[in-house]
Amino acid sequence: MRQTWRWFGPNDSVSIDDLLQAGVQGVVSALHHQPPGQVWPVDEIITRQHDIATMSDGSASWLQWEVVESLPVSEDIKRQTGNWVRHIENYRQSLTNLHDAGIEVVCYNFMPVLDWTRTDLAWRLPNGATCMRFDLVDFAAFDIFILKRAGASDDFSKEVVEHAGTRFRTMSDTRQSELVRNVVSGLPGAAATMSLDDVRSHLSAYDGISPAQLRKNLFDFLTEVTPHAEALGMRLCCHPDDPPFALLGLPRIMSTEGDYQQMLDAVDLSANGVTLCSGSLGVRADNDLSGMMERLGDRVHFLHLRNVQRESDTLACSFHEAEHLDGGTDMVSLIQAVLGEEQKRRSTGRPDASIPFRPDHGQNILDDHTRRTQPGYPAIGRLKGLAELRGIEAALTHTSRGSCA
Repeated sequence: MRQTWRWFGPNDSVSIDDLLQAGVQGVVSALHHQPPGQVWPVDEIITRQHDIATMSDGSASWLQWEVVESLPVSEDIKRQTGNWVRHIENYRQSLTNLHDAGIEVVCYNFMPVLDWTRTDLAWRLPNGATCMRFDLVDFAAFDIFILKRAGASDDFSKEVVEHAGTRFRTMSDTRQSELVRNVVSGLPGAAATMSLDDVRSHLSAYDGISPAQLRKNLFDFLTEVTPHAEALGMRLCCHPDDPPFALLGLPRIMSTEGDYQQMLDAVDLSANGVTLCSGSLGVRADNDLSGMMERLGDRVHFLHLRNVQRESDTLACSFHEAEHLDGGTDMVSLIQAVLGEEQKRRSTGRPDASIPFRPDHGQNILDDHTRRTQPGYPAIGRLKGLAELRGIEAALTHTSRGSCA
């Protein structure tokens, strides 16, 4: 298992020095300032590689940019509107530029509008740590009473609608504003000020696009870009929906093992693969993470290892980010399945036998509370998670050397 860490670039308060001291082997990054649909310029790629390879004092870090997360798929491509054909051409060119720089693994998602959704970005746990949380009742209150989306109440159970009404009536103006900011954080352009009308405009662009249509658009995209990636020797890996159930009336098509199997069958090339995110997929109790790793393993190109605690047994449920060895996913069983897949790859001589993984998200603990990091990406909380995951791998791969007399 290849130990990697996500880095958001020079403005990330978690520095390359921090990554190096954490002991990671490679870096996951992206050109977040490049608009979706545009070609990633060669000089920008090289600059990011140089940033990763250099410590704050100018000495070499010896770290390399190993995984792109994400090379974003534009909304035009997802909807097949506007400049979608040109954007696919640009995507292929970006892949070429990344390949020429020596990068082989590219993560992306096909979620319409939302990259992720949470109602709380710093929810306090009993021990004083904070984490990200999705509260279904708060989200329903946002959707029905703040955003006032047409038909929103039909998308929730009667009980949730009733609780949302009560929650909204007792919600302060401050909490309403905070809730809007938290939900909008997962929308494109969230770094800028986004009004509720802006959100409504994003949603209306998907009017009439069914899950079946969005799935076809994904397959069309993959039909165009995957052969190019295959020829370059690159690996594409699709990230699942986060959370893996319908929100805001938008179609969701990458939430289950069946969704992934359809995608892999539609474009049956080794370059067409999976980002197995145990956190996103783990929100659904019907997703068998270890089984998915065993059955889809030969096409799993990237791993996000994190855990969530579901707060009910319903499909659409409240959940929060748990410690890496806590929550609903048996992380020991999952890593055992990963190691089994890697052994299969080594036995057949696959060059990608070591699958890159990163400790996804983490709870804010200790000095994390004083840093301004990306939501879900603390320094110490992720380091704790990485240490725990390393411990599992070390225990499962340990070979006894005999005991002392």
